[in-house]
Amino acid sequence: MTATDLKYDYIIAGSGCAGLSLLYRLLLDPVLQSKKILVIDRVQKNENDRTWCFWEEGKGLFESVVTHEWKSLIFKNSDFTRQFELEKYRYKMIQGKDFYEFVLSYAASFENVTFKNENIKGITSDQIEATVETAENRYQSEYLFNSTSLFNPKITEENSLLQHFTGWVIKTKEDTFDAKVGTLMDFTLDQKHGATFMYVLPTSSTEALVEYTLFSKSVLPKEEYQTALRHYIKNNLKISDYEITHTEFGIIPMSLAKFERNSDVFNRIINIGTAGGYTKASSGYTFQFVQKNTAQIVENLVQQKNPNPEKSFDDKRYEWYDRTLLEVILSGKMEGKEIFSTMFSKRSPEDILKFLGNESTIWDDLKIVTALPIVPFMRAGLKQL
Repeated sequence: MTATDLKYDYIIAGSGCAGLSLLYRLLLDPVLQSKKILVIDRVQKNENDRTWCFWEEGKGLFESVVTHEWKSLIFKNSDFTRQFELEKYRYKMIQGKDFYEFVLSYAASFENVTFKNENIKGITSDQIEATVETAENRYQSEYLFNSTSLFNPKITEENSLLQHFTGWVIKTKEDTFDAKVGTLMDFTLDQKHGATFMYVLPTSSTEALVEYTLFSKSVLPKEEYQTALRHYIKNNLKISDYEITHTEFGIIPMSLAKFERNSDVFNRIINIGTAGGYTKASSGYTFQFVQKNTAQIVENLVQQKNPNPEKSFDDKRYEWYDRTLLEVILSGKMEGKEIFSTMFSKRSPEDILKFLGNESTIWDDLKIVTALPIVPFMRAGLKQL
């Protein structure tokens, strides 16, 4: 087939969390909802391939597809267990399939939105427009929002950790769980591979997501995740009779490498999601940061400004915190278990979540920072200036 040029106002490259969050926000806005939009991805999003957990205050934009939420959370290690009640925040879970179906169903009524399942070969730009090429076509637009890995920096063992995990949704025949209480981090595990913990997030008295998560430089053989999950369910949760109804595996970069917000000198290619650095480097959380970013993009477009949000002082401040914490772990000065245990033993969990959610004040930051050893963090922080 001969390549053809097809024009759009906006192109969204990648239809995951970031791409579909942006699409939904564009279609909600009365100024932008009539724009000609192309969403391009090599696959159609129709599988339950992701589970996103996050915390927020009040009701969010995607509240209707929240699977479950928790007001009470537990942090645990070999020395102490702390259960705490959240005040303004709620810890929430959204399953990928529910999210995809919600946005795609809403978008289906807009004739100005086109979906293409094609492999992207390259993305370029000039002063006037951005261009995405596939084997079949060449598409052009005023702005292109990229959540693919085309422009990602090089991830190495020297500059990055990987957050990798395997999660099982298990179902028991008898009432087993308290659906009101979620385990945020259970560090009572062997730490030989690096920071290693379990999430346990019950959605009913008989069903829960149990997820084995590590911060380390490389992934494990598949069997090791499964062995760890079986051991934990049997010995820690004291469950012997259960059914695995869903499994998932994921890898999230936690990197000192810089994920740039734009990939061209003309500001036509705007990186979103992980590609734009909106996966928090120190924790791996993504969903709430994607929402803030895509909301800002829409606001800028409405105001007829370049959609790419400029980095504020606060953006740079939180980026520095993240890089400092990562540097401490990568350098071996402190282990991840020790850092999080110190924070949760000495400070208010709500303040910790505020800090990790990039919603803290300088005063809030000082309360968290002063709970940690000064020397290793000061040295790591100076290195990241």
